[in-house]
Amino acid sequence: MVKKIPPGQVLTYGEVARRLGDKNLARAVGNALNKNCDKAIPCHRVVRGDGRVGGFNLGTRKKIAILKREGVRIEKGRISPLYLKRGSPRLSREAGLGEI
Repeated sequence: MVKKIPPGQVLTYGEVARRLGDKNLARAVGNALNKNCDKAIPCHRVVRGDGRVGGFNLGTRKKIAILKREGVRIEKGRISPLYLKRGSPRLSREAGLGEI
């Protein structure tokens, strides 16, 4: 599912967990993504629900740099609320995540 998040879009750890079937597994999603070494999985596109970017196995600064390069607005270490709207029609339609 994380592979389907397009550049310039993000999901929260909680939203990924919810779409996988259990909203209570947000921490497990974060732990799994932190161990990811597969560059085909864009784990940098998964962020905290409170707007902060969260951790990244290459460091938070690197995660912020990648997200900004992809066009995500980040101000004072927080993702613009525009990108955090749960169930965004644009994200669901473009990424094919609506069915999950």
